[in-house]
Amino acid sequence: MQSFQLKRADNVTQATELGGVRSGGTPEATATSTRFLAGGTTLLDLMKLDVERPQQVIDIHRLPLAQVVATEDGGVLIGATVRNADLANHPLIKARYAALSQALLSGASAQLRNMATTGGNLMQRTRCVYFRDVASPCNKRMPGSGCPAIDGYNRNLAVLGTSDQCIATNPSDMNVALSAFEATIHVESARGKRSIAIDDFFLLPGKTPQNENVLASGELITHVTLPRPTPGNRSAYLKLRDRASYEFALASTAVVATVSAGRIEHVRIALGGVGVKPWRSREAEAILAGQAPGAAVFRAAAEAAVQSAQPQSMNGFKIELVKRCIEHTLDLTTQAT
Repeated sequence: MQSFQLKRADNVTQATELGGVRSGGTPEATATSTRFLAGGTTLLDLMKLDVERPQQVIDIHRLPLAQVVATEDGGVLIGATVRNADLANHPLIKARYAALSQALLSGASAQLRNMATTGGNLMQRTRCVYFRDVASPCNKRMPGSGCPAIDGYNRNLAVLGTSDQCIATNPSDMNVALSAFEATIHVESARGKRSIAIDDFFLLPGKTPQNENVLASGELITHVTLPRPTPGNRSAYLKLRDRASYEFALASTAVVATVSAGRIEHVRIALGGVGVKPWRSREAEAILAGQAPGAAVFRAAAEAAVQSAQPQSMNGFKIELVKRCIEHTLDLTTQAT
């Protein structure tokens, strides 16, 4: 692990000021030289592996960002340092945003969920073995060095949104559920505040896989908001993996759906384990809108969701796997109980 300076922020303003420009540097350099630390369940691992080598780490875990509160418009505000375990078991989340609770409880282990935070989960980086091995080339870690996963071990990697530069999968369960609930991510820096729709937060790899999200240097995630749930909606998160616990998804689906008068009135579908980012499937949603729930329309929606898939040598099985995952999750959320 490279040596670094550890600084503790007492408030958001101080954190963003410390994160804005490092001593002797520039705002552009700060993007790679400074990291914010809350639970540290991903960052510290990557620092130990020398994948992340920040010169400055800012401890934000004491900032007052650990609240889960209802908003005036009927939605919910989730602070950036809310622990995954606390969020998953919060009565408001379990009652109104069940798929988010289910997604969080399906991830990692109980010990990690007690440390990991909302903001950290949004910033979680891929588990691609080549990214985490500094002896291997990796365009995400060293732009221009190549992507050995394309011709190498790619069983766990993405089939949607890939490029000839990177096929790494976003590993988060929480982010899939947040996409289905159309979350907004709120950030702050010395330059001010802004709000980012989750669809716009994550970037496709394209020719610049090192750029994973739209955060600028020194920007700190302060909270996430979810809109008011559609009346009568049901939601579910289904995760398919190699073992029953402490494993990343091979394929997962978050569905939020409302059925009225025997027709699907509102539906949102997001996929995990198969995309380079949490994958919202508007193609599947369009197939389902206004239709009566049933096996045939579920299959058509699942086919639409993977129409642009580009499998590699070892992960073609994910296409059928995620289609079945979509169908089953739709069955859970749209069929009468």
